[in-house]
Amino acid sequence: MRSARYRPLLFGLAVVTAATALLPIVVGALVTSHKAGMAFADWPTSDGQGMFAYPWLKSAGDKFIEHGHRLAGIIIGCVSIVFAAACFALEPRRWVRWCGVCVLLAVIAQGLLGGGRVLADARLLAMLHGALAAAVFTFMSSVALFLSRSWNQPPKLEAGRRLGALNVLAVVTPAVLLLQYSLGGFVRHLGTAIYEHVGTAFLALTCIVATVIVAHRTHCGWLRRPAWLLGVAVVAQMLLGAAGWVAKFGFAPWGYVAVERSPVQVALLTSHTVVGMLLVMLSVNLLLRVARIEWSRRTVPLAIERAIPAIAAPVNASAILAPPVLEGSMR
Repeated sequence: MRSARYRPLLFGLAVVTAATALLPIVVGALVTSHKAGMAFADWPTSDGQGMFAYPWLKSAGDKFIEHGHRLAGIIIGCVSIVFAAACFALEPRRWVRWCGVCVLLAVIAQGLLGGGRVLADARLLAMLHGALAAAVFTFMSSVALFLSRSWNQPPKLEAGRRLGALNVLAVVTPAVLLLQYSLGGFVRHLGTAIYEHVGTAFLALTCIVATVIVAHRTHCGWLRRPAWLLGVAVVAQMLLGAAGWVAKFGFAPWGYVAVERSPVQVALLTSHTVVGMLLVMLSVNLLLRVARIEWSRRTVPLAIERAIPAIAAPVNASAILAPPVLEGSMR
């Protein structure tokens, strides 16, 4: 039987991999906010020079940011290789090994998509590149959850408690946040769907508030923690969105005039994008935890139910009452 025991080293590597992915994500969001995506017209070279040969520290402006994003991509690529190799070396379960492989393949696909965006000079590919970044980061974080101690030994709810509405909200909330994040991509890369993005934000806020309330009532810390983090993150996201709107379009009542690509504008828009990814990740994390608890509650009674017929099987009374046949007695 394949061992499902907790492996601290592998779990630590999974966390490091997901955390490292934030580096190219933050720098990539900075590239978009600064409109530096086409600082170089070539890829994988930069102005005809190799990735490590390019004088990055001597560059400035858009080229410094864009090449920094490329170097960050190499870092997460190397970390993903180490993680995938560790999965094969330390983990006997086949599905976990494939998770490590999928993490590496997702990072490679993300790099190729980013390179294609440069070569084709296509904003649509840039938007897909950003959307895939959120998906890859969420998947990495999910793999780290799968390898955690609590996943192997999920907590039990108090007797008589049911998740109820949380089962529905745990599915609806990530779906709404994914829609919200996708609309944000249209705003950032194509300059469209801005009012749809703002309108969906209030729907996402409603879903998250309801999720926090319902999760809190479960009295299960394993579910409460990601729910409350989701609540804190959405408050920060709403504030960043409002501030980003002012930085982008100005605010006449205060006499504030927006300055394109100003440090304040770039910082706010970048932070808004990164927190949006964190919202998606946290909502999926909560969904997986809910599914894990429901699965564990259903499989244990099912195992008992299957064991009962074997335990309570009718016993052959004649076999018990009949005297044993000794060797040689029939001779």
